[in-house]
Amino acid sequence: MTQVAAEGPIFLGIIIPAFNEDMRLLPTLTRLAEYYGSQAYTWAVWVVDDGSLDQTGHLVEEFAANHPCFKLISYSPNRGKGFAVRKGMLEVEAEMLLFCDADLATPQEETEKLLKSINSGFDLAIGSRPLKQSHLDIRQPWYRELLGRSFNGLVQVLAVKGIHDTQCGFKLFTKSAARDVFSRCEIDRYSFDIEALMIARDLNLKIDEVPIHWAHQEGSKVSIVRDGAKMIRDLIMLRVRGKRRRLAVKSP
Repeated sequence: MTQVAAEGPIFLGIIIPAFNEDMRLLPTLTRLAEYYGSQAYTWAVWVVDDGSLDQTGHLVEEFAANHPCFKLISYSPNRGKGFAVRKGMLEVEAEMLLFCDADLATPQEETEKLLKSINSGFDLAIGSRPLKQSHLDIRQPWYRELLGRSFNGLVQVLAVKGIHDTQCGFKLFTKSAARDVFSRCEIDRYSFDIEALMIARDLNLKIDEVPIHWAHQEGSKVSIVRDGAKMIRDLIMLRVRGKRRRLAVKSP
């Protein structure tokens, strides 16, 4: 399918944080081009290369040369997924901003569910795996699922009560909500989702949890032991910090 760069305002900006993803990024970009290329709205994809040490940035540049709706944001050194998502959310110009993981564990068809929520009045819509209506086509290993549920229980007690899944890498924001939330975020690594949702709650933004299809993908860069401990530490820090400090706008 031949792509033509969108003229005028972009409706949907898709942000893909990527660190050392050259082994699986090409099928992802191809799938994104196929899916969004068939939609009636204007769109563009920004891959945020988070200081990769492999050929991630070069691969994106080569793909973008033949696909004008794809763009690269690149920097060095590696700063973390939270920094990459925040950079995209604050720099990309689009009416709606979606970030999703490079492995496409959540298929792009689910975008329309999130857009429907936004169109009904929500400020942000997030994919949620534990909801009864969700379909987990390939589940995580039992120990990751168990630890994930335990961590989410802690999150509900200390941070965002009532939200069943803070960590799913498929979240859609209106432009104004994205700017309001991510201008206040400062966590650079995996706890950034929790911080973003806490700030959204602090701002009284309307959040919708949306049931999705999801399939576990091998190759996760999250270490249960190392990163799990850091996320618990961040969670406690966010709670202790308090609403007033969370709502302070941070320097770029």
